[in-house]
Amino acid sequence: MKSICFYFQIHQPFRLKRYRFFNIGSDHYYFDDYSNEDIMQQIAARSYIPANRMLLDLVNQYKGKFKIAFSISGVALEQMEIYAPEVIDGFRELSKSGDVEFLTETYAHSLSSLFDPEEFRAQVKQHSERIEMLFDQKPKVLRNTELIYSDDIADMVYGMGYTKMITEGAKHVLGWKSPNYVYQSASQPKLKLLLKNSRFSDDIAYKFSDYSWNEYPLTAEKFIAWIASTPPVEKVFNLFMNYEVLGNTQPSHTGIFEFIKALPRFAFEKGIGFATPSEILDSHQPIGAINVPETISWADEERDVSAWFGNTLQKSALKSLYEIGERVRLCTVRQLKQDWLYLQSSDHFYYMSTKHFGNGKSNFSPYTSPYEAFNNYMNVLSDFIGRIKSQYPDTVDNEELNALLTTIHNQEMEIKRLQKELKTVIGTNEELLVETVSKKVTNKV
Repeated sequence: MKSICFYFQIHQPFRLKRYRFFNIGSDHYYFDDYSNEDIMQQIAARSYIPANRMLLDLVNQYKGKFKIAFSISGVALEQMEIYAPEVIDGFRELSKSGDVEFLTETYAHSLSSLFDPEEFRAQVKQHSERIEMLFDQKPKVLRNTELIYSDDIADMVYGMGYTKMITEGAKHVLGWKSPNYVYQSASQPKLKLLLKNSRFSDDIAYKFSDYSWNEYPLTAEKFIAWIASTPPVEKVFNLFMNYEVLGNTQPSHTGIFEFIKALPRFAFEKGIGFATPSEILDSHQPIGAINVPETISWADEERDVSAWFGNTLQKSALKSLYEIGERVRLCTVRQLKQDWLYLQSSDHFYYMSTKHFGNGKSNFSPYTSPYEAFNNYMNVLSDFIGRIKSQYPDTVDNEELNALLTTIHNQEMEIKRLQKELKTVIGTNEELLVETVSKKVTNKV
C-alpha cells in the first residue's frame, strides 16, 4: 500500500529592530516587538488557525486514517504563546487526536549543526523537552533546520540517541534513485531516513496557483492520480513543506484549503493511505544507504547551504557568532542566554544572501539589501559580544574560566550541603531540648 507522509515546518524568527552603531553599549534590547507581533498575528489568522481547524476536522472525519506531522521551532512557539495562544491550543487538540506527530529540531531554528556540535545537541534537547511539555509527546524523529543534513550530522544525530530523521531527497545525492523509499545513513546504518519528494511537494507549495504552469489548475483528483501512477514498488511519498503554504503563501482564495480537504477522499479511493514519519520508518526497512559527504538542505535549486553560508558577509557573521559559544554556555544570566538563542535563527543570515538580490525574487527580508541586513546584525552582535566579555573578559582563557566557574559551583554545592547539615543539627537539638524539658515537667508532676 502506498502512503503519503505530510510534514509541515513552522518557524518565525524574533526579527531585529533597526539597531545603529551608536546604540552599541547603551541599548541591550534588540528585537522588533511590533513587527513580530504583527506578522505572527497576521499569519495565524490567514494560515495557522484555519489550517489547524481544517486538519482537525479531517483527522476526526477519517478516524485514524488521515495523519500528519509538524516541526515547530522553539522561537516560533514562544511567539505563539505571547501573540497567538489560540494557535497553541489548536496544536494541542491535534496532538490529543493521536494521529498527529511532532518532530524535534534545533530550538532556535539555527545553523548550529554546521558550526557548534555542543550547541546543536543542547538545542535539540531543549526543543524536545518543550514539545513534550506543550503537547505531551516525546519526539522520536529529528529534522534539522531547513532539512540540513550530511554524514557528519548523521553521526551527531545518532550519537544523541536518534534512529529516525528526515531530510531532502536531493537529486545530486540520489542520482537515479527514487525518494519514494526508506533509506539509511551511509555513516550510521541504524539511522533511518525519510527523503522529501521535491516534485510533488513543490507542486503544492510553489506551483498550485501558478497560472503559467502547464498543469494548472491542480486538483486533488489529478494529484492523487500522479501518485497512483508511480511504480508499484514505490510505497512512500513524503510531502514536506512550510505550513504557511496553507493560507499564506497560497492564499485561501486559490482553493488550497479545498484541495487539502479533498485529498484523503481521492487517496482512499485509489488505495493510498496516510502515515506519520515514525509509522513509516517503523514499518519499512531501508532499501539502501545514501552517502552525503557535502551538506544538503531543501533550499533553492542547489539544495545546499549557500542560502545561509554562501558569501563573505554570512561567513563573517556566523564566525563571529559561534566563536563566543563556549563563553555563552558558561554564562548563567538568563537574558544573555535568551538573546544568544534568538540571534542564532537562520533567518538573520538568509537575509544577508546575495543569491537572489536584484533578480525580483523575494527572500521575505525586512531589509532593503543584504548589506543592510549584515550591518544591522553585526551592530547587534557587537553589543551582545560586549555584554558577554563584561561577564567573562578576554584576559581569562576558556579553560581557566571554566575551571574557575567549576570551583565556584563546587563551593556553592558545599555551602548548600553544610546549610542542610546545620538545619538537621538545629532540628535535632530542638527535639532534644523539647524532650529534656518534657522529662523535667513529668518528673515534677
